[in-house]
Amino acid sequence: MDDTLLLSRIQFAANISFHILFPTISIALGWTLLFFRLRWLKTQDGAWLIAYRFWTQVFALSFALGVVSGITMSFQFGTNWPGFMARVGNIAGPLLGYEVLTAFFLEATFLGVMLFGHGRVSERTHLLATFLVALGTTASAFWILALNSWMHTPAGYEIRAGGEFFVRSWAEVVFNPSLPYRLAHVLLASGLTVAFLLAGISAWQLLKGKANASTARVLRTGLTMGALLVPLQVLVGDLHGLNTLEHQPAKLAAMEGVWRTERGAPLLLFAWPDEQARENRYAVGIPKGASLILRHSADGEIRGLEEFEGAHPPVAPVFWA
Repeated sequence: MDDTLLLSRIQFAANISFHILFPTISIALGWTLLFFRLRWLKTQDGAWLIAYRFWTQVFALSFALGVVSGITMSFQFGTNWPGFMARVGNIAGPLLGYEVLTAFFLEATFLGVMLFGHGRVSERTHLLATFLVALGTTASAFWILALNSWMHTPAGYEIRAGGEFFVRSWAEVVFNPSLPYRLAHVLLASGLTVAFLLAGISAWQLLKGKANASTARVLRTGLTMGALLVPLQVLVGDLHGLNTLEHQPAKLAAMEGVWRTERGAPLLLFAWPDEQARENRYAVGIPKGASLILRHSADGEIRGLEEFEGAHPPVAPVFWA
């Protein structure tokens, strides 16, 4: 592999691995703050207001770190992948632009009101600001995932002379086949991240004797969110896997380390994919597990990498990832 390509991949992966944590926190935390705010307005219980103010600071920190690392990543689209962006810029550019215009500006504008406006603006205005910040974070996720999903399951485009992509249908581009599954998966993942963050910080406060009037309520909120969202994420994860099987069978074969088409494929817990020998070394797996998960049948057929010779991704990185 070309050294420049490998270094570009490593740099981009390092950036996005750091960046993703912060929007993952801020997406669901925005709606959690709205919940705390509504509870305060309904009950006038000061504990909810304490929770709101404390977790608003966490939100602001996550938002700031997400913005800084996200700006770096946006430059990398052009610096690391100039050839790719030159061809798909007619699609990627507007989608990234929509994210900035409809989401980032909304978040950045009303975050100031949310952080510093309580007591300076009316309760209704402050509540509206909190809602718009939460809406902005979710809208941001929508547009970014629309682009990410399109890169996996492209639709609504045509390729003209020179290999440049042009939009045939924006509806098909945005609502491409994998968007609903990826969007639901990410939003639920954000909810689960925040659920365990709320529960973890609250538990730490209780164990260290640093609890305040809001700690028990925040802990209960986190545990309730986790209990509700875990089963939903299991369901959505399964649907996402089935969608990948339908639209990206080569990638799925690499993920599962399936070299030859087979029925009753095992679910590999550990293996060392050897692409030259086209086999897995030191494999430890659950018999028929992959077929059961992906086909909902112990004898379901999984297409192997042999069917995608020359057209499948590098196996080891995808398998391990």
